[in-house]
Amino acid sequence: MIRKYLVLLLIGFFFVTNSIAQTKLSTGNSQRPDNPFGEDTSAVRRAKGFKNVATIDMYLQYNKELDTSLVDTTLIIDKYYKFNYLQKDNFGLMPFANIGQAYNTLTFNQRSTSALPLFGARARHFNYFEVKDIKYFEVPTPWTRLTYKTAFQQGQLLDAFLTVNLSKQFNFSIAYKGLRSLGNYQNALTSTGNFRFTSNYKSKNDRYRSYGHIVMQDLLNQENGGLRDEDLVNFESGNEEFIDRSVFDPNFENAENILVGKRFHLEHAYDLIRKKDSLDSNVLSLTNTISFEDKFYDYTQQTAVAGYFGDSFSNQIKDKVTIEHFYTELGFVYQNDLLGQLDFNLGFTDINYGYDSVVLTASELIPNRIKANFLSANTGYSKQIGQFLLKGSAGINLSEEFSGNFIDANLSININEDINLGGGLNISSRLPNYNFLLYQSDYINYNWYNLEKFNNVNSQQFSFRLKSEKYLNASLDLTNIDNYTYFNLENVVDKVRVVKPVQFSGSLQYLRLKLRREIKFGKFALDNTIMYQNVVSDEDVLNVPNLITRNTLYYSNEIFNRAMKLQTGVSFNYFTKYNMNGYDPLLAEFYTQNQTEYGGFPRLDFFVNAKVRQTRIFFIAEHFNSSFTGFNFYSAPNHPFRDFTIRFGLVWDFFL
Repeated sequence: MIRKYLVLLLIGFFFVTNSIAQTKLSTGNSQRPDNPFGEDTSAVRRAKGFKNVATIDMYLQYNKELDTSLVDTTLIIDKYYKFNYLQKDNFGLMPFANIGQAYNTLTFNQRSTSALPLFGARARHFNYFEVKDIKYFEVPTPWTRLTYKTAFQQGQLLDAFLTVNLSKQFNFSIAYKGLRSLGNYQNALTSTGNFRFTSNYKSKNDRYRSYGHIVMQDLLNQENGGLRDEDLVNFESGNEEFIDRSVFDPNFENAENILVGKRFHLEHAYDLIRKKDSLDSNVLSLTNTISFEDKFYDYTQQTAVAGYFGDSFSNQIKDKVTIEHFYTELGFVYQNDLLGQLDFNLGFTDINYGYDSVVLTASELIPNRIKANFLSANTGYSKQIGQFLLKGSAGINLSEEFSGNFIDANLSININEDINLGGGLNISSRLPNYNFLLYQSDYINYNWYNLEKFNNVNSQQFSFRLKSEKYLNASLDLTNIDNYTYFNLENVVDKVRVVKPVQFSGSLQYLRLKLRREIKFGKFALDNTIMYQNVVSDEDVLNVPNLITRNTLYYSNEIFNRAMKLQTGVSFNYFTKYNMNGYDPLLAEFYTQNQTEYGGFPRLDFFVNAKVRQTRIFFIAEHFNSSFTGFNFYSAPNHPFRDFTIRFGLVWDFFL
């Protein structure tokens, strides 16, 4: 507890003191945000100074890895793909009927740069902001962005964001993303909130740099277990009596789950040795990271439903699991013009995961906690050699109980201004996620302890990519996985689904090829994205569709004396039939099932998008073909996809 409050005090002191010290915006000479682990090499950030009149290229944003990008207010087809609940391209994800519910993953990526297991309830984490998702900013004037989109029945989605540079050295941003949507099915309400506060500071001589954020999130979903088996015929028949989806009686109507998390994160660096002139090629920086995250997942049900989950210890269900994760590291970064950039750090991790009491079943005693603290070592290297860029990182846990390691290496080359080739290798070994290792519930079937039974999941991935605006973008990865761990539908007895964690003792090989090509003819364009997947395994433990495609035909033009840019067209989404993963509302996880195939249905969306000044307007008729191509569309077994609906929204930027 003392360590927790010390971390909060340090981070709070950092935010407050910098806020007081920086009181007004200056328009003098200023540097772009430099890499805290060495000298900045970005062409974007080499431009110096705030001008008297701000231009759009002066508004910068960058992530934890300090990959910088300009604020983009253009209207391109990618903005249409990102205008959704996640605010990123959701190709390869199958959304549920209500916005803010889970997404079924149609594709799979084992690449990892972490040696630690993840917290469970992964179906609640699609909209959970991790450290890598947080962005920092540098702006010459205050910038505000409002994102709005209609929801399903009695609600809306709104993301409000503001960032300000109080001086050339100090920036802060504050944002809140809120959603409430009742949904069209019974007991399917979603209510989520994501609060983010970021701050970054650098001294006037640029010797000290710091980046920090506070994030608080709550993601609540009512759960109904999907449609009853006997109602699937009524859904698929298209009977007008059941077009009003609220008439369906789902498996239950008295449950909800929620994921709540808060994180305090600070990274800072100080240059011990700096470049004094252009002939000096050495930079040595001392770096430190402090991070604390407190998270819990809660499943409640007013009355136990033995006909769905099986027998229970009590009639009222209240399952709650928590984790406290503290991490700090101390390291250095050495940069030399000839040798490149090398960083090394030692980290300390303290983990406290589990429940308040032990559980005694007929066969075993389920403990209540997994606790561990251990050291880790991490290193990274990068070097630009002409048109070649080499980047790599590696890490290892210095622990027997929490053994884990990873190696990630990437090499890319610019063939010319248009073509970039790259390849990578990722090797990782880590424990399965915490809810595979330990889980407790008031439902008897959902109690297990596998820390001493399950081995590390080991994977090796080779990847290749081609980027070319003129020809195509392509990516290929080949992955081998040993000890793949997953939730499996073991059997269904009298409609009771028995879902258990399983570790596959063999190896599986997974191939994934993705191609994207946009063809333009005049003011028309056809944007095509296609993915081919294949899994080789002795058993059906990892199920993905062989083919996923998205094809968008659209028209773009500037109208009203170029005062408005218009974009309109039709988007086609499709994936082949396969044994689609089922959804378990108690775990908030997807499980493997091999009883029924789903998929093979088209999804057509009609859209009209427009841009007026700094405002982008989106009008979308989602799944308008639902009534005439057959009611066989599902997001997961017993969980229908959404019907035809009209959605409206906008993204509004203010530059003061």
